Amino acid sequence: MSGGGSRLTAVAELTWTDLDDRAVATARALAMDAVQKVGNGHPGTAMALAPAAYLLFQHHLRHDPADPLWLGRDRFVLSCGHSSLTLYIQLFLSGYDLTLDDLKAFRTAGSATPGHPEFGHTVGVETTTGPLGQGIATAVGMAMSQRFWRYGLDAEAEAGQSPFDHRVWVFASDGDLEEGISGEASSLAGTQRLDNLVVVYDDNRISIEGDTHRAFTEDVAARYRAYGWHTITVDHRPDGDVDVAALHDALTEAAAVTGKPTLVVLRTVIAWPAPNARNTAKSHGSALGAAEVAATKEILGFDPEKSFEVDEVVLAHTQQVAQRGADANDEWGQRFLGWSDANVDTARLLERLHTGLLPADIELALPAFPAGEKVATRAAFGAVLNALADHLPELWGGSADLAESNNTTIHDGGSFLPDGTGFPDAAVNGRIIHFGVREHAMGAILNGIALDGLSRPFGGTFLVFSDYMRGAVRLAALMQTRSLFIWTHDSIGLGEDGPTHQPVEHLWALRAIPDLAIIRPADANETSVALLEAMRRNAPAGLVLTRQTVPVLGDAPALAARRGGYIIRRESGPTPDLILIATGSEVALALESAEALESSGVSARVVSMPCLEWFAEQPEEYRDEVLPPQVRARVSIEAGATLGWWRYVGSDGAVIGIDEFGASASAEHLFEERGFTVANVVEVAQATMAKGQ
Repeated sequence: MSGGGSRLTAVAELTWTDLDDRAVATARALAMDAVQKVGNGHPGTAMALAPAAYLLFQHHLRHDPADPLWLGRDRFVLSCGHSSLTLYIQLFLSGYDLTLDDLKAFRTAGSATPGHPEFGHTVGVETTTGPLGQGIATAVGMAMSQRFWRYGLDAEAEAGQSPFDHRVWVFASDGDLEEGISGEASSLAGTQRLDNLVVVYDDNRISIEGDTHRAFTEDVAARYRAYGWHTITVDHRPDGDVDVAALHDALTEAAAVTGKPTLVVLRTVIAWPAPNARNTAKSHGSALGAAEVAATKEILGFDPEKSFEVDEVVLAHTQQVAQRGADANDEWGQRFLGWSDANVDTARLLERLHTGLLPADIELALPAFPAGEKVATRAAFGAVLNALADHLPELWGGSADLAESNNTTIHDGGSFLPDGTGFPDAAVNGRIIHFGVREHAMGAILNGIALDGLSRPFGGTFLVFSDYMRGAVRLAALMQTRSLFIWTHDSIGLGEDGPTHQPVEHLWALRAIPDLAIIRPADANETSVALLEAMRRNAPAGLVLTRQTVPVLGDAPALAARRGGYIIRRESGPTPDLILIATGSEVALALESAEALESSGVSARVVSMPCLEWFAEQPEEYRDEVLPPQVRARVSIEAGATLGWWRYVGSDGAVIGIDEFGASASAEHLFEERGFTVANVVEVAQATMAKGQ
């Protein structure tokens, strides 16, 4: 076995006709027209890459426009998402459900062609791109997923003969390769020997500020060879256009490489063949202007007075790829049926994975944690993870070199590594990913694994280092991937490591990301319930977990954690005099404080609020039952920044939190110093109640 094992049928010798030349010219003209019509966009790269994109979609990419989610398709990632027209135009020319009117509506409200490609919005878009570097890193995750499932579902098949063999193709720009995330991910891809991954690097030496050599002079191919990649350089023709024949040979060579991913360095001239705009920074991100568009159309052989001109003969020619794709899909379907007949149980598993459903009785696998014990929620996560992993082969992942601290190891899962590494636990489809100290790449790789369609990947680091992966986390929320982010050491409770490692503002910074569930469970049982609920929702979530032990509060109330907030302790009187709202390790403190308040005659309710986002989804009736509007004496308790809690406690309430950095000292000392004591909670609560009298 090689790193990826996706050796497919070799591409035939290139046949290129005048109709293909005309199709490429059409793509260039459409790129100019679309940007000119809306008045903004990025025409230059789309013009330069038109031959490369057309060659890929017509001759190398295995895809079926009539079945965009075909399991056996290759994946294409446009990492340089600003050049979205590069993708949209090929989708149109190939026969996807994207029309000429959609191209005319480029970058306008409600269109199917937004400024950057958006997963789930436009047919044929495999991942949202635009933040540079994210696309190539996400593609690494897709390639890892392909290998995992290829050998997890069909390990005995000969190379190229499995229905689960496919490749991942990427177009990337200078900006992509300047961003650190691409280096993180590419380094890991080399270590993993992902020979199912081919990246075409558009080396045009132009960015917004002009010649990239003002900031980017390294030998990119040499760097990638050092990462362990195979590299090929394709120069442009003397006139500046893409050398299609040489690029075809390079892509064919890349597809035949074993044991290494491939980088194709493609030299292009941005905005070719525009007479004045070519090779200029202006063509990167601005409309060319009516005069330049007209002059370029004359060079291309188009009527400068016409816009969005598409010859029906050309379109009929380009859309023949749809029939070729359908034929490939049919051939694949026969192989898939043969595999299904020979692997009945595995085929049944694949059907469940494809639907995204969990086993009906999966909650029976959850471990029970007896009340009264003390368990760090990170340790509880590890126990729950392993209990579920026995029943969920789609659950795999790792950490940014913090497995022992994050408890992200699946016991006996095997390390996800290619053959020949020499590690005794190595397996090409191992369930333990060693990301190395690469948080940002880890986040994007998780997204890529999730987008590939069958997995529920997880990745862990300390909460304070969620900063290093925020871009990927934001895209997970935007795309609604099934990525699970495990963030441990969640407060000053980690102690002596000091303020560099103690998160303060991070909870509310992450809660500010729309459509992302941030879950800070109070104890082991809430952790168990929350992890399963997060997976049931098929959406991204971050679990925020303690380093220090916390008491197990009981199993029955924890079932309500799936609602995001619930009453964990009811008041003694008919109505509460006061409500204490807490998350995570501070729920136990709130419960102790409520008991102390009760002894002085205060009827105190305690609400555990592990996930504000889930609580906000509940019916108003339920939310008012948990937090009665008439009870204005409220105190929130959380070992983090206070800024968002005023929404829940109101102007008459109080917030106990931390709005300054921590220090290097024991957790006990820090919590006492910052007021996380029963005495201080009682004092603040009594002062809060006095305000309303």
